[in-house]
Amino acid sequence: MKYLSLIFFMSLLPQYAGKSLRGDGSHPRTFEDIKNEIAGYSDTAKAIIDLAVHGKAQNRSYERLAVFADTVGPRLSGSKNLDAAIQYMFSALQKDGLENVHLEPVKVPHWERGEEFAVMLEPRNHSIAILGLGSSVATPPEGITAEVMVVASFDELHRRAQEAKGKIVVYNQPFVTYGETVRYRSQGAVEAAKVGAVATLIRSIASFSIDSPHTGWQNYQSGVPQIPTACISVEDAEMMSRMALRGTKIVVYLKMGARTYPDSPSFNTVAEIVGNKYPEQIVLVSGHLDSWDVGQGAMDDGGGAFISWEALSLIKDLGLRPKRTLRMVLWTGEEQGGVGAEQYYQLHKENISNFDIVMESDEGTFKPSGLAFTGNAKARDIIKEIMALLLPINVTDVFDNADGTDINYWMRDGVPVIALKTACN
Repeated sequence: MKYLSLIFFMSLLPQYAGKSLRGDGSHPRTFEDIKNEIAGYSDTAKAIIDLAVHGKAQNRSYERLAVFADTVGPRLSGSKNLDAAIQYMFSALQKDGLENVHLEPVKVPHWERGEEFAVMLEPRNHSIAILGLGSSVATPPEGITAEVMVVASFDELHRRAQEAKGKIVVYNQPFVTYGETVRYRSQGAVEAAKVGAVATLIRSIASFSIDSPHTGWQNYQSGVPQIPTACISVEDAEMMSRMALRGTKIVVYLKMGARTYPDSPSFNTVAEIVGNKYPEQIVLVSGHLDSWDVGQGAMDDGGGAFISWEALSLIKDLGLRPKRTLRMVLWTGEEQGGVGAEQYYQLHKENISNFDIVMESDEGTFKPSGLAFTGNAKARDIIKEIMALLLPINVTDVFDNADGTDINYWMRDGVPVIALKTACN
């Protein structure tokens, strides 16, 4: 994470680009004026880079994250651990000397996976590694024993609909991209239930596996029976696919003890460096604080949350005071579909004209390759000029189509949005 300057410098520079980022015609300067102003911040850019990469802040965000993850652990929506994480960050941000540190109330889903396991009984005994998907219902207490039907797509499922009744549908869909393939996780149970399946086991949404199933949120549909659903490893999905193609009968026993409780109170965590000229105008950087329950959430999205914090810390350490308010929001309930971000948007959308740009890091904290940007052509040209200041760390690319669960609400309303792109995106 030594390239933190990529995030926080982008957080700073829109404060110098002014309302021209919106391209609404309210800014009288020409593009050349703006370009020259941006170039004038080369010394500021160098100071930020030096502090982050070579100075006392080197590796600081990593160390902060390590202590946090080791201390708090997993942070599932509705859990006591997430409550503890929010209080931890509230205290840490205050101690860091940031301004207007506060919590904004949110209601979040509360689901717990409980005991879960699966065993292949025919053609041989084999323990299947599973992870129940968020919001899944439980099996009956005695579990489910049923024959398996393996499909590679929704189209195949619908073509073979007459075969699906009473069976456990195993999806062995090929991985294309996360954005394209994740629909099998989110919609797989609903589509299988429509044709009479009693449960679904879904190949994990990943390009590779080490017998490691991945969890994630899934959605039921009104009027469609709710059936238990879990992800399995790539290896087990492929194995059952091979067996099915040979005509081998497969029988699986599945037991899941998942439970859904009433929504729980939670909070978005907010801190700022207040602008000295246009304090009502906001440049927002963000990551989400919640995680799944089966890991520490250091990458998803502890890294994104902590580099957002580091953005403010570095600017504070250098004694910089932006023209506009730099606001960090650590979202809650992102893994359940951006619940915290949506409620924040609903609360603040009446002042949407004050949000100059909204940024998110939630695609892994690896070596950065640039930024993905969604906005108009004039704004993109400004972003490219800003990125040129990061030439010393060789991170200057501007990619198309920023996307992210927590920034999509703003993007749909025409606010320019940015997402960090890394070598693994």
